[in-house]
Amino acid sequence: MLIRKIEVFLRHTGMPATKFGRLATSDPRFVLDLRNGRTPRSHTEERVEHFMNIYREQTHAY
Repeated sequence: MLIRKIEVFLRHTGMPATKFGRLATSDPRFVLDLRNGRTPRSHTEERVEHFMNIYREQTHAY
């Protein structure tokens, strides 16, 4: 599930959920909405995965 991957990413990077949402989807409530059961579209899911991969590569987060 995407939310699990995001939660791990947030723990490893120390990034606040609102900042993640803003950077990955332009929606600061994105992570909160996922935690509350929102199901993202496949394109959004791909965009979020891409954001996390690029962020890891650029910062060597983990």
